[in-house]
Amino acid sequence: MTRDEVNAICRDFPGAEVSDPWGGGHDAWKVGGKMFAAIGAMDLGVCVKTPDVETAQMLIDADVGQKAPYFHRSWVLLGWDQPHEEVAHRIRVSYELIVSKLPKKTRDAIK
Repeated sequence: MTRDEVNAICRDFPGAEVSDPWGGGHDAWKVGGKMFAAIGAMDLGVCVKTPDVETAQMLIDADVGQKAPYFHRSWVLLGWDQPHEEVAHRIRVSYELIVSKLPKKTRDAIK
């Protein structure tokens, strides 16, 4: 998996927008103003949100991801060495989780 592949996956989600809020070459993917995926300037992989801290810890214990630096414990960093299907799935879960928590009016405008 590469940065370009992750950006292509994220770009296809309805309402997804990318920015570099911290400067220095970050890709922060947001929907409805809320981040669902981020690639840091150090390009170690992609950070995604999980439903809860327990799920994040399960992914860390299974060597699927590691603790995402600078993020809440419910986020994980998926390295570029992870299978494409796993990374794509985790990005989709993160996106859907963020969308589900948006106000109804915002969700309706995205679709």
